[in-house]
Amino acid sequence: MDITRRNFLKLTGGTLAVAGIGVGAGVKPGLAQPRKIRYAKEVPTICPYCAVGCGIIAHVRDGKVIDTEGDPDHPISRGSLCSKGSALYQISNNDKRLARPLYRAPGADTWEEVDWDWAINRIAKNVKEARDKGFIRKNLKGQTVNRVENIASLGGAPLDNEEVYASVKLNRALGLVYIEHCARL
Repeated sequence: MDITRRNFLKLTGGTLAVAGIGVGAGVKPGLAQPRKIRYAKEVPTICPYCAVGCGIIAHVRDGKVIDTEGDPDHPISRGSLCSKGSALYQISNNDKRLARPLYRAPGADTWEEVDWDWAINRIAKNVKEARDKGFIRKNLKGQTVNRVENIASLGGAPLDNEEVYASVKLNRALGLVYIEHCARL
């Protein structure tokens, strides 16, 4: 047989077509199956991270989450999860998670644990001072705008849907106009 470019392409295409038919014969798509964990209660829930609302099965033993996975019976995600949803277990079980606020005084090189009440009051005081300093009642045209342009809010990936909602409501109530978040779909 004379190997020409045309014959080579015919032979390659035919081989690939036959191989594809052979590989796909008798193969059925599989659906995700939940794991069964002994002595654990399966609690269906929703992933808190974005507005998609993927289904999660939380495995709970003695009131503690011991594992999480995608819910194959959930109509939205059918068992699939993004990287944040897959790591959901770490929200409740992480020994590196801080339990108390840390504060570093101006000019200091170390962080110190502080009380929650002290930290919240300090944050509120600083926000109030900055807001009062940068509050704009009217724009250059004399129109009432009641806004703050010297404070910005940046939301991060660890925030869940409800936290972002509350954060945006607070920011709007303060008069902020520079509000951004990384979770966009």
